[in-house]
Amino acid sequence: MIGWIILAAVAALIAVLLIRAAMFKPVKPNYPAHEEIAVDKDAAAQRFAQMVRIPTVSNEDESLVDEAQFEKFRQLLTKMYPNVHQKCMPQYIGTKGILFSWKGKSSAESSVLMAHFDVVPVEEAEWKHPPFCGEIFDGELWGRGTLDTKITIFGTLETAEKLIADGFVPENDIYMAFGGDEEVAGHGAIDIVDYFKKNGITPALVIDEGGAVVQGVFPGVKEPMAVVGIGEKGMMNVSITAKGEGGHASHPVLPSTVGTMCRAVVNCEAHPMPAHITLAFREMTKAVGPYSSFGLKVVFANLWCFGGLLCTLANKLGSEMNAMLRTTFAFTQAKGSLQNNVMANEATAGLNVRMVNNDTAESTRQYIEKCIDNKNVDVKIVMSREASPYSATQGEHWDKLSAAIANTWQGCIVSPYLMIACSDSRNYNGFCKDIYKFSAMALTAEQRGLIHNSNERIPVTEIAKTIEFYTRLVKSL
Repeated sequence: MIGWIILAAVAALIAVLLIRAAMFKPVKPNYPAHEEIAVDKDAAAQRFAQMVRIPTVSNEDESLVDEAQFEKFRQLLTKMYPNVHQKCMPQYIGTKGILFSWKGKSSAESSVLMAHFDVVPVEEAEWKHPPFCGEIFDGELWGRGTLDTKITIFGTLETAEKLIADGFVPENDIYMAFGGDEEVAGHGAIDIVDYFKKNGITPALVIDEGGAVVQGVFPGVKEPMAVVGIGEKGMMNVSITAKGEGGHASHPVLPSTVGTMCRAVVNCEAHPMPAHITLAFREMTKAVGPYSSFGLKVVFANLWCFGGLLCTLANKLGSEMNAMLRTTFAFTQAKGSLQNNVMANEATAGLNVRMVNNDTAESTRQYIEKCIDNKNVDVKIVMSREASPYSATQGEHWDKLSAAIANTWQGCIVSPYLMIACSDSRNYNGFCKDIYKFSAMALTAEQRGLIHNSNERIPVTEIAKTIEFYTRLVKSL
């Protein structure tokens, strides 16, 4: 009798799983009709190239920053966008912030379109073409900043310049906020937020860099996906210091301090933090899961049953998906003795941690200590900021953004996701409710790998698409 009851319960469970999977179908949003936006892609690429040719390289050591190049960039914007500078009252805030204020018919639902014009340093010898050449080869514009994120500044200002010339007035105020020190976690965006607060301006919507139109990142889904960050992982730098007996390398004491530090690193890498089915992952699954194979639909439609399995297999889903589900460890630095024949009294490893909302800086530090389990190793938080709250995945703001994306890259699935890197928009946390992270480009895995890497470049077709996107977006705001 008990056997039959168990069998009936298993059959009922299987039936529930299959029925839920069968009902797990795509929801087709009711987007506005597609409007053609005419853009001369070749002319746009030549204009964008002028921005790329200016090496606005930021550096944590201010003495190494060439301020003349930043001023040259500001002057270029003045020359290229006279309508914007006349209509939108540019203000130079702090040492690196530029804020354009485009007055609309109302100030009730103002928006902020963000980007940064500083770029990371280059190793010129590793580039196939000069890193600031701004030249087109095989249909791609080459240069540092083409992807991160001068393209966003270009698309925003091109749109504003054209619409102002056409006599367009936005429904609500639009602020175009550009920072010149994002790559070094500087004060540009902070200064602009302070300006908003001092002047009683509370934006309803903020859009900054983040996701893009991608393919092949979600299991079983072949369609292109436009992933929009609804939150941002926290970040923490940790110093792991092993202490021991130093001395002359000719009569070594074991275990060496460097060996102790290395074992601490290995222990942390061998024991990643637990994965979580985060809100961002749930929302992504709702949007994208229905396009997967039926077998995967059974899993994604029943996270209540298979969530634990997904967490266990997170590292098998690819590095990007794994990073969406768990707090990650990346050891980036190591230091021992200053001389090869001297055993170190201290050996230190630098660890960069990216935290999901389920973990805090302190709980993560305690986990690291537990992994290392050595009283001779000190774990110290150097700096930290917690993960951001999540923005809405439905409502007016989400709908406007998704419609602009879907009508620009037709046929893509617009989906929430968790941004695993950091952006200037984190400075709006707690000040603005809806903060979305989307870089208006379709990028292959190879192209995404060029960000902060050698040979950064963008297809000329995507330069035009970026202008199309911002034109549709601005008209809806």
